[in-house]
Order: sequence, then structure tokens, then C-alpha cells
Amino acid sequence: MRLSRYFLPVLKETPADAQIASHRLMLRAGMIKQASAGIYSWLPLGYRVLRNIEAIVHEEQQRAGHIPMLMPTLQSAELWRESGRYDAYGPEMLRIRDRHDRDMLYGPTNEELITDIFRSHVSSYRELPLTLYHIQWKFRDEIRPRFGVMRGREFYMKDGYNFDIDRAAAIHAYNRHFVSYLRTYERMGLQAIPMRAESGPIGGDDTHEFLVLADTGESEVFYDAAVTEIRMGDRDIDYDSRADCQAVVDEYTALYARTDDTHDAGVFAEVPEDRRRHGRGIEVGQIFYFGTKYSEPMGAMVSDPEGNRVPVHMGSHGIGVSRLVGAIIEASHDERGIIWPEGVTPFHCGIVNLRQGDAATDAACEALYAALAAKGLDPLYDDTEDRAGAKFATMDLIGLPWRITVGPRGLAQGKVEVTSRRTGESEEMSPEAAADRIGAIYGV
Repeated sequence: MRLSRYFLPVLKETPADAQIASHRLMLRAGMIKQASAGIYSWLPLGYRVLRNIEAIVHEEQQRAGHIPMLMPTLQSAELWRESGRYDAYGPEMLRIRDRHDRDMLYGPTNEELITDIFRSHVSSYRELPLTLYHIQWKFRDEIRPRFGVMRGREFYMKDGYNFDIDRAAAIHAYNRHFVSYLRTYERMGLQAIPMRAESGPIGGDDTHEFLVLADTGESEVFYDAAVTEIRMGDRDIDYDSRADCQAVVDEYTALYARTDDTHDAGVFAEVPEDRRRHGRGIEVGQIFYFGTKYSEPMGAMVSDPEGNRVPVHMGSHGIGVSRLVGAIIEASHDERGIIWPEGVTPFHCGIVNLRQGDAATDAACEALYAALAAKGLDPLYDDTEDRAGAKFATMDLIGLPWRITVGPRGLAQGKVEVTSRRTGESEEMSPEAAADRIGAIYGV
């Protein structure tokens, strides 16, 4: 992409109503524009990041054996009346009446709809286990939407639902999601700590939230610092193995980590004093096991091996895809702007032409652009007539992790400059070596 042909409406001034870093920087970097309170248009740069995050979520869900589908945004109120949640959910649910006077709702979650799909098509334990998921827009009518995409009314979410014959099988599904979520967040350059939490309107007794530590987080958290030292890395996990998945869950949950809702001061006091931590976190996902809470009232039954009709055991598992964009920025920015991790960056690197119109620098930039594209990479080439300072400021603001700077002085010596956005360190090398360096960073 060439910047002269791209739509990147960056702002020089910080919007007055943006209270946290991610909201300020997403507006300034031209990633989003507010359409109404808590509802945003995703502009090209923000949309690219959103899609990159979505792709990682899809890949890790399918790696764990979960099957993608797509459910609608509007749902029938009758399904929610069957489960008993239509009246209980509260004013956050946007209720709608269609032209035939039927009660509808803009889905905040999909337990009822997926249960109806399941009961219509599955009748035997032989068709289990089954986990279906989708990534879809949701709506919750927050009384005070704030913090940009972190607490909006409309949001993009992955929600998955497992169906199993008994509690033991459903707990394995829970553990499978636990492991896949850890992998998902690490690929995005995040450390999301699983913490025991409350289930809220979803219901159930077993639930963990995944939280990214940040001063601006809405949740108060208490944890053992040792949990921040654990990494999934390149572990070879067999998702069909109950032992493999349980071992990972045990490793993480053996250490104290809870939100304020479930915090136990007495148990926390048993953590060595030098490892006790108290801070704030941003919730980026949550998993639930709730047994037969929905399957019993809605008649989602299967025949067991003895021929008895039994309700399936279920769980639901959510990842806030749009919220993750804000959470990553909260965890990775400085005074100049965003610092994207390589896994989610909108462009793999930036190319800055210090003297647009100069034959030599133009040719070198074009060659670099072509070399990177040939490797399957997507650079953003700043081919505008702006001054060098303005070009650097824009690159810093939008946060591309690597920048290649091309200028007449360096080219006279056969060199360009490769700069890391995270560390600020620069190195001079030939244009060919620069393309190879960026390719190696991204494994191509």
C-alpha cells in the first residue's frame, strides 16, 4: 500500500473526550470514528488490525478442533423465554419488535440460538463431543459507554459453545478452550492471565476470565507474580488428550490469580509476600462451564449409551475481538503512539522516502517495496511530499513495528536504515539485506 493512495485520516490534536490511551491513539491514528455513543466505524487501518486478530482467533480455534459457523445478529425473543433469560437479562439487551409485532432482540450472546440449532440436528451421544463457534457483532446497551472500543455498545466477539455427554467431557472442553486461549493471546504479543471470576448473566459455577494487566483496566485483580513467568511457547499440546490439557490448566491455576469478585484475602495471604501483586486488568476473554442450565429447559437431549434421553452438558467461551485491539494498545504504546506486536500489525513495516521525487531514492524505495511484496509481506510506503519529521511522526503514531528509511545520504553509501519501533534502535544495511531482515522477522 502506498500512503498517497491510502485513507489514513490521522489527527494532530488529542480528542478531548478520549480518556484512555487506546481510545486517544485509535482516534488519532485514524483507526476508528465514532458513529454514535459506543458505536464506531472501523476505518481502513483499524479494520486491518481487527481482521488480523480475527484470523488468529480462527486459526487457534480450529487448531483445537472447534468448528466455525455464523449466526445472525437478531434473535427471536421466544428462545430466550424458553431459557428464562429474556426478562432476567436486564436493560443491556436491546429489545426490538418487527413489523409483524414479534419480539426480537439484538443478540448480546448466543446460548439460546446455538442450543436451538443443536436440538434440531443432534440426537445421539455418538455425535458428541461437538464445539461450534462464530465471530459476530454483538450489542449490549451500556448505560455509560466509554473508553472507545474497550467499553462500547456494539462489539465484535468470538463466542463458542461446547456440547458433551457428561461433566467430565465438558470439563475437557473447558480445558481445551483454556489452552487455546493462552496460545491465541501469546500470538498477539499479549500475556493474558487466567483468573477465577464470577459468571454473571451467563451462569454456571466454573469460569475463568483472561485479563491483560494494565493500569486502565476495569477489573481489580490479585495474583501471584509467579503466574506472569509462565509461557505456552511452542509446547506440543494434544487437544484430544485430557491429561495434556489438564496439565496446562493445573500449572496456571495452582498459582493465585483472581478478580475482585472472587478474591479471598485469607488464601491470598498464603502467597509469599514478595510475590503478592494487586493491580488492574482488562478482560479480553472468558470461558464458562454451566452444565445443563440451557439444555434442560430447552430440551437439548441426546440418547446415552444405555438408550436414555439425557440433557447435554454445555459451556460457552468468548473472546472480545474488537476489545483486543484496544487492549493491545493499552499494553503496548509510548508517548509517540502505538507499538504493534508483529502478530497483529496492520502493515509488516513502513518505508519512508526522505526525498520524494529524487530519482535514486524513488527507485530504491520502489525496489524495496517490490522485494518485500515478493516475500508475501505488506509494507506501507510513505511516498507523500511531507517533511521527514512529519513522516516519522506518522509512522510512530500508527505503530508499525519496523521502519526502513531511505535517503540520498545513505544511498550514496549503498545503505538504508532499519529501525525497531519498540526499542528505537537503528541499523544501516544494504536495501537487499533490509528486505531479508524484515522477511526473517516474519518467517518468510
